[in-house]
Amino acid sequence: MFKGLGQLGDMSKMMKAAQEMQTKMAELQEEMHNITVTGESGAGLVKAVCSAKGELKSLDIDPSIFNSDDKEVVEDLILAAIKDAQAKASEKAQEEMGKLTEGMGLPEGMKLPF
Repeated sequence: MFKGLGQLGDMSKMMKAAQEMQTKMAELQEEMHNITVTGESGAGLVKAVCSAKGELKSLDIDPSIFNSDDKEVVEDLILAAIKDAQAKASEKAQEEMGKLTEGMGLPEGMKLPF
């Protein structure tokens, strides 16, 4: 009587899995505001802390580099530390997304969100 309804159960499973993934993605997006990475330059003289979303959270500059003659060097070190932190933030975000896709049984290397 209901012979062809077997595939509806599969569709239901897919919809449930999609909803579960959507929930996990939202949770991960929120969590990335709290995950931090630190970028450095000048052998640690300048440190920049970013969230995994790439938002600059703090900047730590060793006072020994403050010299009016070295203004351009200091500026370069600050930019380098920020860029390093943002690159690490991007890597961390991809790593966290990879954990999510792996747990959902999606192909390795799948880029999310779409």
